[in-house]
This record gives sequence, structure tokens and C-alpha cells, in this order.
Amino acid sequence: MGAPAHTLPFSILIFLLASFVSVAAQKNGIDIYSLTLDSRVTSRFAHTTVTSRVVNKAQEAQEAVFQVELPKSAFVTSFSMIIDGVTYPGEIKEKAAAQEKYSSAVARGQSAGIIRATGRNLEKFQVSVNVAPTAKVTFELVYEELLKRQLGKYELMLKVRPQQLVKHLQIDVHIFEPQGISSLETESTFMTKNLAKALTTTQNETKAHIVFKPSVAQQQKEPGKLDTILDGNFIVRYDVNQATAAGDIQIENGYFVHHFAPAELPTLPKNVVFVIDKSGSMSGRKIKQTREALVKILGDLKPEDQFNLVIFDGHVTQWKPMLLQASPENVEEAKKFASSILARGATNINEAVLLAVTMLDDSNRKEQLPSGSVSMIILLTDGDPTEGEKDPQKIQENVKAAIEGQYYLYCLGFGFDVNYAFLEKLALENGGVARRIYEDSDADLQLQDFYQEVANPLLTMVKFQYPENAVEHLTQDNFRVFFKGSELVVAGKLQPQVQDLLSAKVNAQSHTQNFTFQTEVNVVGKEKVFQSPKYIFHNFMERLWAYLTIQQLLEKAVSASDDEQKSLEARALDLSLKFSFVTPLTSMVVTKPEGQEQAQVVSKPVEADNDKSSSFSILAQLPGTALHHSPRISQSKEILLLRRPPGFPGAGGPPGHPGRFFLRGAPRFDMRPDYATEDLPPEGPDPFLSSRLLDSSNFGPQMESYEVPSPSPTLSVEKAPHFILLRNNRTEETMCVNVKGSPLTSQSLFSDPAQGIKVTGKYEGSTDKFVWLQVSYRSPEVKVRVTQDSIVVTRGSGGKSSSYQWQGTLYLVMPGLKLNLENGLLLLSDSDKVTIGLVYLGHPGPGLRLFLNDPGHFSSQANGVLGQFYQDLQWDPAGPSTVEDTRELSVRGKTYTVTRKSMVDFQGSRDTIPPPKLSCLYLEQPL
Repeated sequence: MGAPAHTLPFSILIFLLASFVSVAAQKNGIDIYSLTLDSRVTSRFAHTTVTSRVVNKAQEAQEAVFQVELPKSAFVTSFSMIIDGVTYPGEIKEKAAAQEKYSSAVARGQSAGIIRATGRNLEKFQVSVNVAPTAKVTFELVYEELLKRQLGKYELMLKVRPQQLVKHLQIDVHIFEPQGISSLETESTFMTKNLAKALTTTQNETKAHIVFKPSVAQQQKEPGKLDTILDGNFIVRYDVNQATAAGDIQIENGYFVHHFAPAELPTLPKNVVFVIDKSGSMSGRKIKQTREALVKILGDLKPEDQFNLVIFDGHVTQWKPMLLQASPENVEEAKKFASSILARGATNINEAVLLAVTMLDDSNRKEQLPSGSVSMIILLTDGDPTEGEKDPQKIQENVKAAIEGQYYLYCLGFGFDVNYAFLEKLALENGGVARRIYEDSDADLQLQDFYQEVANPLLTMVKFQYPENAVEHLTQDNFRVFFKGSELVVAGKLQPQVQDLLSAKVNAQSHTQNFTFQTEVNVVGKEKVFQSPKYIFHNFMERLWAYLTIQQLLEKAVSASDDEQKSLEARALDLSLKFSFVTPLTSMVVTKPEGQEQAQVVSKPVEADNDKSSSFSILAQLPGTALHHSPRISQSKEILLLRRPPGFPGAGGPPGHPGRFFLRGAPRFDMRPDYATEDLPPEGPDPFLSSRLLDSSNFGPQMESYEVPSPSPTLSVEKAPHFILLRNNRTEETMCVNVKGSPLTSQSLFSDPAQGIKVTGKYEGSTDKFVWLQVSYRSPEVKVRVTQDSIVVTRGSGGKSSSYQWQGTLYLVMPGLKLNLENGLLLLSDSDKVTIGLVYLGHPGPGLRLFLNDPGHFSSQANGVLGQFYQDLQWDPAGPSTVEDTRELSVRGKTYTVTRKSMVDFQGSRDTIPPPKLSCLYLEQPL
């Protein structure tokens, strides 16, 4: 079913249509008066209910559209509509049985519902129904998912996008983890300071409750207007205590789940060959991001690791003839090689992977691989094989025969031109997994995060054992490798005779020894833990078992033979129907009142479904245009993407994000990020925040670009300093500091060991700019790195990295630290920490800026280029109260001349024009 214009996933279109959507929602008479999201997470299994209540305030029948974006890993389990007191439920059927209704609805030109992928983590559920005048409709959708532990965190994501102001809007997240909650953080990509007042979090040892309940006034983008600010992700991340190395067993209603994630184990050495596609389709931003990610990944190799690089197009090239130790010298040489990779030519996947296997075989035969080490191949490609062996099935056979179960193969598919089904089977047949890398600005982070998931193997040959005749219907109970930050989960059903104790044994290997982990639990005592109805839902552990079983059966079916595949899918289908899960094997038929469309059919896609459909651009439906999928270039009255010329007025935000104009009556071009932003001329000093709709009727049919003349500057303002240092709230004046020089390395700007804070940066003297600034915290272990293009937050050593844009919003709260991004200002703060403000200025003097506040939290150990000015300063004899313009300042044996100046104050909003000024004591600090 074609999506309405306002549901398009492209942020560039959402901005243009935001006001149109809200006004349309009011004009057509459909009013959402209540929207609630209730998510209950118990033992990592999340049960989420989305309830929307609407009323038709118009005098004629109107169409009400119910839309929910849910995680790809989730299974929809029920849906219903209540209209005039009558319930119309969704019925889950085998996909083939529902297909006839779906096809006939499409043939009649009626809408047919389907779950569609809307991004890297989300799918969209959509159903519509006609509503009589004054009638009310209640929509209710339930979906379930088992949260997967990645890089030491479980993540629950809720998409919030009501598209209009809602009288009663509430999000409730209940978490119950009997193991104990060790860390908890919330994040929102739409939160403002005003909205943050509607967010409350309560937590004890095993339970947490997060409530978000904004008023209508708090939801408004601007006072008195109908536009809602709520459009983004609401995320809860947490981890649990790992009290015993043998893991934790939980029991409910005759079913059990065993969570296994031992900590404090030594990392196994690994032998890794990176196989990198450098064919012509990788040119531009793809290969640039790949180079950047590869350089970072190489830097994360451990000295005991061995590695090599294979790059390929139509030909295959190896960096070195054999695997090398990851010594500092070898890593630096590899980084230089990786930095020089250029994209051109065809795609010979078969020869490249087989060469990587041969390298590992040679090292193995020569006994050069450490005993107990883990050997892996990481393949990155963005296309189908076009050189050498081109038949995907033959390549799969060749690779499987070569590897023979000795090594792990991980396949990363870059973008949507790749044959993902081929890569998925290639990986699963050889002990690895496949992952799609999305062509976004953070593709390099996606590559780095994937590597971190497999960078630290802790155990191999992990086998779970339970007493004979004690359990049945076990999910997967043996695993080839266990990685740091992940978790192994086994579920099953207890035999009736097990009434008192259940014991478990986990056998595993490391490179130095064999491990046996043992535990025993009291069945009755464990059952009592889950008798609080507030935090659980009916038979949740049986449903957890069914969910996990279906997921594993579907995964096995990918690489199974035809007959085995049919058997596995038949078992998964039976469970899907029994437990009412919408899986890739089932569909939901949504019934409607008599006289309306007969039905809508909701089906769940798989990742491989995205390869073809997602290579087309979905464009906005504007007045006088049609909404449809279209090929990459065509002549029609749609939308053209253009770069904003330097200096265009009203802009703000970082360069690297080209300005966009939407024009009617011009050729339409593919709007994928790599085509839209690659190889554009450098941006001017004014970054872009707003979009403008222009009429191109006077430009001619072949017009491809249009430069709007830059206005002459009418305002002269003082330069903004690099740093603003608040010395003391009462007695001492603010200092403005500029650096000068051209250092070869990054600089320690500020360090306070007592606070556990370190600020570093790289200054470029030729442009008088900081290329990047980074703030590192000891507790919580977090790094925040900013450039003019983005903000990257990394949790822990080798933890998950998240990228954000300066023109967006962010509200991230974790124990001991809060990050708040709003109006181009990022604040890092806590009640007992120094407040650090980070800014990207478009003008005057484009570049990164930093200010320090709450000086009372500084310790006597503060040091660095800026930290030294929080020590005992010696002023000239005139004293601190002098009103003269120039003074002398001595600190640690150095003397500086400081001058009172009026400078741009970047500590507040970016919206003020002209920018506010600050009277401060100015000095220049040589590097």
C-alpha cells in the first residue's frame, strides 16, 4: 500500500511537510485524543501495547490511519479496532492463506496493509478505516521481542510520531530483572528542556519505571501553533548484574530461561582477515567511510592478534603474503595501506574470500596460529559478484568447502544494491552472521560497532547441559563462540517430575584452559519471583521460548537444504500460529465494518526483501503530484535536490550537510545520501537548517542546479573566542581564550583526575579551527567526540557508538551524566561535575567552540591548556578590581597579557541575531 506523504522516512521530506501534516490532521477532522505506549520488559522479553483513540469531528465520514513503527526484531501478536462498541480483531493466518485477499484487494485498487521497513531498525505497521461523523475508534496493537545484549547493553526503542498534538499522550516502560539492574539510561532524539520536565524515572534494585507524559503545551513546537515537536526515538538502555559466572536461571509456569554472560574472562587471541570490496560502485563516500572505519578498527587490534588485508575489485590483492602480528609498527603500516584504497573495477567475491581462507590455512599448517585462538574473515561488499565466479550458489559451495567449519565468516552488505540473501547464507553456513550497513552519515560507526561485537571472543565450544529427563523442547544449547558484551540464551520446558531443584552445567573452552560453570536453583522459589502481575504478562516465559525458537528455526532454514528447509519452516509456522505471531511465514488479516474494504493484510518482511524495493526513492506527494516509487532518473513533476549556495540567509547547522531545495517541474534524481551529498563543492560559512519550496517553472526543463546569489553582509560582529571559561560565579571575571600555533598532535585542553574528566582537541593553525574536540569521562565510562559534521557518543571501552547531528535534538540521561543537545548547543553536565558546553558555530568565525561552567566542582588537580587557569593565578599589582583594559597575569611561571574585550557569547541559543556579546578578559595561549 502506498504510504501517505507524511509517513516518508526521509528526514529531508519530513521537514518540508511537517506543518502540512499537522494542519491536515486538523482539517480532515480526525483528532487523536489519546495515545499510549505501554512496554513491560521482564527477563529481557518486551511486551509493548500501543493504544490510539481517535474521534471524527467532521460532519462527514473520514479516513483514520493508524501507523506504528516497531523494531524489526519484534513480532506483532495482536491488533484490534473498536468502532461504536464493536471489536474488529486481526486474525493471524498462514501467509499463503491470506495472500488471496491481499491480491484481490490490490487488484480492485484498494489499500492492502503490509509491514514495511522504514529504516535500519524499524518497520511500519499501517491500517486505515473510514469513521462516521462524531464516531470514535480505538486502535490497539501488541508486539513482542526478546531484547538482545549487544556491547554490554539491552536496548528498547519506541518510535514516537503522533503527527499532531494529543490531549493525553503517555509512555510507560516497566522493567523487571530479577538479576538486578546494574545500569539504566534513557535517550530521546526529540526532547527539549521543556519536554524533559515530563520525563520521570524511578528505580530500585530489580525494577525500573520510566514515564513520559507531556502536556499539550509541552508538545508544541511553538506556543499557539498546532505542530508537534514529538517526532523521533525514545530509547531505554540497561544492563543487569552478573552475579554468577554460570549465569542466571529463571522459571515461570513450567518454562525456564537460562541467561549466560560471564564477565572477567580473558580475551582470546584472534586471527582476522579483512576482505574489502573496492569495486567502482564503492567509489565516493562509501570507500571514504570504509577507509576511516578500517583505520579505526586496525587501531583497536590487540598485540596478540594476527591480521591481514585483502582488497578486491575484478582483481584480488593481498596486503602481505601472510598474517602478521598486530604490533604497533605493523598496524601503522596497515593503516597507511588502508588509507590509500581507491575504488574502481568489477567485483570478484569468490577469489577474494578463497584467498583469505588460504591465508588462514597456510598459517594454520605452519602452526603460526596461537592455540585456542579464534580465526575469522570479515567481508565487506556493496554488490553482486560480476567477475570470476558469478553464480552465488557456486560461490557458497566453494567457500563452505574451503572453510570446512574451521573459521568464522562475517558478511557486511553495504547499501541496497547488494544481494543480501546471498551474503546471509554465505555467513550462516560458515558460523558467522550477515549485517547490512546503511548508507548514512554514520556508516563508518556501523562498521566499527560491528567489529566491536566480534573483537573480543571470550569462549569457544560453549555447551549447556541439564539433567537427563529434567527438561524438554530446548532451544539452541551449543554455541561455537561467545563474545564479550553479548549474552547466550537457552530456554525450554521443565518435565513434570522436576519439582524441587534444577541444575545446569556449561562447558566451554578458552585458549588456556577448559571451563565448567555450574549452578542450581530452587524451582518453587524461582516461580514465586514472577507472581507480581504489574510487571509481567500471561505466560510470558512460554512466549519467550516460542519467540526464540521461531527465530532460530528461521535462521537455520536460510542455510538448510530444500527438504530440511521445508521441515524447519513448517515447525516455525506451527509455533507462529499457535502463539499468534506475525512472522515471515504468517500474515494478519484485518477485518473492517461491513461496506468498507473487505480486509487489509499485514505481512512481515525479511532483511533480504529490502534489496530491490529500497533501491528506489519514495518521493513526497505535493499538490498536483502523485505518490509512487520511481526509477533513479526520470522526467516528471516531482522533486529535485540542490545544494544551498554559500551564504544563503536563514541557515544554520554544520557543513557537510548540503542545503536542499525542493523544486517543482524539474528532473527527478535518486535521493540516496551517497548520490545526494557526494563530491559537492565545499560549504560556505552558513550551515543549513531550513528548506524552501521554489517554483522552477522559469528555469527550463533541463535545469539541474540553481545558485541563489549570496546577500551582501550587513552586520559586523566580533569574533567568537575558542573557549569561554567561567572563573567564579561571584568574584572573578570570565576569561575568553584563543589558542595559536600549529601543533602536530592533539592537545590536552583540560584534565581533572579527581573529576574523572579529560578534554582533548586537535587544532589546525592554517584555518584557525579545531578539527575535533573530545570529552572523556571515567564514570560513567563515556566519550563524546564532536566535529563540525557530527556528535559521536561512545559508551565504555569498545562499546556502542551513536552519531547525532548538530541541527537535531538529544536528551541522554545515564547515571552520573546528562547530555542535552538543543539549538546547536550540547551540554554535558551532572550535579557534581563541571558543566561542559560544546558548540559548532556557522558564523562569525566558523568552527567548534567550548565553554566551561560550574567552576566550584574543579579540583586542585585541574591541568592542561585550559585547566591551568583554574589554579592560583597571580594578577598584576593593580589587582582583580582594576578597570583598565590591559593587565598582566602569571600562572605557573608564565606571564600573559590579558585585555578586556567584548566578544561573541556562544553559551546560549544559536537563534539570536545579532549574536549576544560578552565582556571578558581575553588572552591568547600558544600551543
